[in-house]
Amino acid sequence: MNSNPDDADDHELAATRTGWAEDRTLLANERTFAGWMRTGMACVALALGMKAVFGAFEPTWVAKIGASIFIGVALFIFWSAQQRSCEAHRRFTENDVAAQPTSRMTFTAAVLAVGAVITGIILWML
Repeated sequence: MNSNPDDADDHELAATRTGWAEDRTLLANERTFAGWMRTGMACVALALGMKAVFGAFEPTWVAKIGASIFIGVALFIFWSAQQRSCEAHRRFTENDVAAQPTSRMTFTAAVLAVGAVITGIILWML
């Protein structure tokens, strides 16, 4: 049996590096989630921009449908990002970093989705 101390050190170093890689992946997952939230908000901004640009357009419902499409895309982005981020989060274990809880990601996506829906309702009422 080989009881070389270097083998134990190599194994410990490999485990440490694997832990750091998992931590980096968790943090990358959070950055990706934030990026998708920004993309969803950009879709809401496009919807508002369409209303501003095509406000005097007749018939008004055409511009409103165009804006609503962007609101719908934003809702899909918020939902999809939350689902994928939480799924990825559950696959990894935290080692040296404290990752955001999935409940916080769900809350953030839900608040932005509600805001997008309210924005869509307001656009239709104008």
